[in-house]
Amino acid sequence: MSTILLGIGLVLVIEGLVFALAPSRLDDLVAMMAAMTRDQRRLIGLVALALGVLLVWLSGARL
Repeated sequence: MSTILLGIGLVLVIEGLVFALAPSRLDDLVAMMAAMTRDQRRLIGLVALALGVLLVWLSGARL
C-alpha cells in the first residue's frame, strides 16, 4: 500500500510542478492535444503506459 501511495504522490508532485512553473506551456499543450485525432492520443497513452510498466519493471519493485 505504501508503494502505491508513493507512486501517486510522485505523479502529483510532477504534475503540480507543470501547473506551477509553466502554466502557459500547459495551455499550448492542451491546444495541441485538441488538434490531434483520437487515435493519435490513444497511441501516445499506450506508449506512455508501456514506458511506465518498463520503468517499474526495471526498478525491480516488489509489488
